[in-house]
Amino acid sequence: MDIIDRLLEHDRWATSHLLNLCKGLRDGHLDREFDIGHRSLRATFDHYIHNIAFWTALMKRQPLTEAYYEERKRCTIPQLIERHERAYDDFASTARAMRDAGRLDETYEDHFGMPASVGGTVIHVTLHNEMHRSEVIHMLTRLGLDEPPEVDHLLWEHVAS
Repeated sequence: MDIIDRLLEHDRWATSHLLNLCKGLRDGHLDREFDIGHRSLRATFDHYIHNIAFWTALMKRQPLTEAYYEERKRCTIPQLIERHERAYDDFASTARAMRDAGRLDETYEDHFGMPASVGGTVIHVTLHNEMHRSEVIHMLTRLGLDEPPEVDHLLWEHVAS
């Protein structure tokens, strides 16, 4: 497994793990506002799942559809899980295809009209997700989770093996 595969599979697993921990939460917990991130668990998950799809669409030079934006409206945890799986499948397969074709240094135009590299985007998305996972863990802890969940890379290696 190369570094891209490790990065992608850990990133997918870590978010999936946190989403699954939230399955039993009521709407009041999912929408409780905090002074961090996008202010609630639901909004924070929605934001960073959207960013996976958004950056994948930019790398592929295929804009997101209106139907995509419609399905973002007030998602339940099962819907967020499904959106995450779908977005991540596309992101990971795009990243791997570009890696396999030797195109990680290839650039495209981002949403600001600036050049962005495919490899840089893969790193950006995974680090962006990591930042928001930290916020989710903080929110879960403030909601009273007895022990904060761990989603670090070496734990993933242990769980995945």
